[in-house]
Amino acid sequence: MMRVWMLPLLLVLGGAAVATGEFLAGNPGTAAVSLAAFWALAGVNSPLIFPSSTGAREAGRGSAVDGRPVVYWRPGCKYCIRLRIRLGRSARELHWVDIWRDPEGAAAVRAANDGNETVPTVVVAGRPHTNPDPAWVREQLSRSA
Repeated sequence: MMRVWMLPLLLVLGGAAVATGEFLAGNPGTAAVSLAAFWALAGVNSPLIFPSSTGAREAGRGSAVDGRPVVYWRPGCKYCIRLRIRLGRSARELHWVDIWRDPEGAAAVRAANDGNETVPTVVVAGRPHTNPDPAWVREQLSRSA
């Protein structure tokens, strides 16, 4: 659990240090902008922007029932963040599995990617696709509806 919050925590602490330094140097405007930028980066790299994750087994069952893709991801992954942001509101319709919280999900990703934990890995109809284009994922989602 702590591992998923490590990067956001470091960004918040780093931002606080930079902002404090700027404030003490007599630059309160720069301090405020720096702090806001670091907080924004922490938010984007936190699990907060992702829909709640389920386990790989539960996501697989859900996908079998409703036909929606399963997305294996991990916090801090810039490609996962890109996918999540580009999917917009439709991201909530997918089944998300955080591989850092679910060992079974991590094993599924390694099996699909020659032993590597390459994410995002999107499973559509039982076939894994590594780092697919967000437009393609949106198309797959619309087909399942």
